[in-house]
Amino acid sequence: MGFDEIRFPANLSFGSVGGPERRTEIVTLANGYEERNTPWADSRRHYDAGVGLRSLDDVEALIAFFEARRGQLNGFRWKDWADYRSCLPSGRVAFDDQVIATGDGATTAFRLQKVYRSGDQSYARPILKPVAGTVKVGIAGEPLVEGLQYSVEAATGVVTFAAAPDVGVPVTAGFEFDVPVRFDTDRVQVSVQSFQAGELPSVPVVEVRL
Repeated sequence: MGFDEIRFPANLSFGSVGGPERRTEIVTLANGYEERNTPWADSRRHYDAGVGLRSLDDVEALIAFFEARRGQLNGFRWKDWADYRSCLPSGRVAFDDQVIATGDGATTAFRLQKVYRSGDQSYARPILKPVAGTVKVGIAGEPLVEGLQYSVEAATGVVTFAAAPDVGVPVTAGFEFDVPVRFDTDRVQVSVQSFQAGELPSVPVVEVRL
């Protein structure tokens, strides 16, 4: 599967509809109780790229992007305006937004993650496509200097330290990120007449596993 390290035009994704999907298998037993299980460790997000179109120029930009990706063939980056930072929407990215690991004195490479908490439960989402230049990292509550004490691979979300963090030391990070996606259709249908009448084409986009 090909993946292009290019972001879908952010002005077109703004206002799009979408969010996470879970897969739950439910079996109802003879006594009325249920058994619930999931084959997915991680959620999968879906969006509609057609909702953000506001003019025929936007349609042209969409078609150009679609053709360059060869339809569903190649993946790309997508900015989810509802969830694209390690902090709250009202906050600013900081080096201590998320705990991504605990040092063991030997490991020097860690993947970024964002933790979603509700009550006593939590889910750690792997972050595979951080936005270059936005990643801030710290160890034991102290910010570090990128390029000197650590480096970030924007194509994988892996942070590599010049020296392994000490045993038991929290490794933290803050960042902006994109979602790796592909078009979920090989066809885009646009009518100038219907577009001018306010009927937007549906262009589904789905998250891909990398």
